[in-house]
Amino acid sequence: MSKEKAVRSTDVAREVSKAEMTVKDGVISSLKGINEIEEGIVSMVRKTVSDTLRATGSVTEEALKISRDVVKGAFQATEEVGTGLMSSTKSVAKGVVLGVGDVGGDIVTVAGQTVRGAVKGAAEVGADVALVARRAIEGVLEATKEIGGDVEEVAKVTVSGAIETAGSIGSAAVTAVRNILVGAVEGVKEVANAALPKPPKS
Repeated sequence: MSKEKAVRSTDVAREVSKAEMTVKDGVISSLKGINEIEEGIVSMVRKTVSDTLRATGSVTEEALKISRDVVKGAFQATEEVGTGLMSSTKSVAKGVVLGVGDVGGDIVTVAGQTVRGAVKGAAEVGADVALVARRAIEGVLEATKEIGGDVEEVAKVTVSGAIETAGSIGSAAVTAVRNILVGAVEGVKEVANAALPKPPKS
């Protein structure tokens, strides 16, 4: 190899290496930004829910209504912006459960209501119902673990709620939700199977 070719080869390798580092740094920076945005959504939803429940003084009755309205608001926001539904679904669901937990509310019931609302909302806006269900359940389970709640009970209630709500959309939605949840949530296979309607005996 001539000296000129060797220099050119070294320059190319250097530029390729520089491009790799630039992309790597850019992706890391973007992902850090996404994490900060998600944490911001969790924190904002948590504060909004807990402040509202403290103001109303009626945790049991209002928690379900607030969780439904907050999920609805999140879907409207992502529709207007046109992006971010999957990441915001998880963050909103987590924030709702943390907010209700802050005021001593029934997180199991609220977690179930939140996931049902997310599945219903996804169907209404034509989003991927199964992925939205998965993200919502991941959010409520993360929150439940953080506050030391009954993760197994929340998993059961949310999975059966997601599958039941998907049932009102159609059999394809039920299959998609069940398949993605069995693959996504630990220890959920039995729950998902139990929550599904049994095939009729011939």
